[in-house]
Amino acid sequence: MKNEITEKFGGQLRVRVCGILVQDQKVLMVKHRGLSDKGYFWSPPGGGATFQTSLVDSLKQEFLEETGLLVEVHELLFVNEFHKDPLHALEIFFRVTPTDGTLRMGHDPELRPEAQIIESIAFWGIEDFLAENGPQLHSAFQNLGQVEQILKLRGYFQNWK
Repeated sequence: MKNEITEKFGGQLRVRVCGILVQDQKVLMVKHRGLSDKGYFWSPPGGGATFQTSLVDSLKQEFLEETGLLVEVHELLFVNEFHKDPLHALEIFFRVTPTDGTLRMGHDPELRPEAQIIESIAFWGIEDFLAENGPQLHSAFQNLGQVEQILKLRGYFQNWK
């Protein structure tokens, strides 16, 4: 599984779009198998931007694939540059709101069925972020004092390891 991720996405700069959905003081998060020393990694829904598709349309597609939800994409929040050799990604975060669909654990069509890495999805409150604070949590969500802080982030951030 990790080898397939490395083979498919390693050694290149990948542009990713991510959606931050906040409801009732909780953020929708996706748990991915592998991708950290703890054996799992939590991040908001999102994925690779698609050639000749707008960032907004790419994010809508990724959100639907991973969560079963149709979303409206709102303002650009921030950009995060992630690098942990051999992976390197420029992640563009938008605020999103659901418009239709049923929340369910989805899949990643870029990976073979037996190599899927999505393990679960869940709405997280501040207590969840505090409990999982570490390398298994996307760096943008580490050290939050309250959930609404994530919607106030602006600018460019760098997670270079």
